[in-house]
Amino acid sequence: MSHALRLFVLAAFVAACGGGDKKSDPAPAAPPAAPAPVSPPPASLPHPDDAAPAGNLRGDADAGKALYAQYCATCHGATGHGDGPVAATLNPKPANHADHVFMAGLTDAHLYQVISKGGASVGKSAMMAPWGGVINDQGIKDLIAYLRQLSST
Repeated sequence: MSHALRLFVLAAFVAACGGGDKKSDPAPAAPPAAPAPVSPPPASLPHPDDAAPAGNLRGDADAGKALYAQYCATCHGATGHGDGPVAATLNPKPANHADHVFMAGLTDAHLYQVISKGGASVGKSAMMAPWGGVINDQGIKDLIAYLRQLSST
């Protein structure tokens, strides 16, 4: 990733998190409004197995390691511990991909969904970007193989 693009991504994450500790003035109290109508519950999220392609979802871990360094380490850290340079600005904190117990509970289809469609697609943080438009199918499979290597799962 180019230096300019990395700076842009960092700036976007900082902006999304409020950019700092500046306190804003409280807004004046508004008059009480009529109660809002009750909305129906949100539709259930798609099941990860429905979004992942059929077959083996594990590619080449070495190729995945290069992609991880390029696209994931900024938030998740070079060794996957959720401690990348942007992690301190994120709430919730990025997942720890080196956590064996946590990663063992995630299927390859779930990982494919999160990488491809983003965290919001599985009910997690929208701060986890959807990479499916940037990383091709084989790249996502390579990342899954590397994630499994990082976590020994």
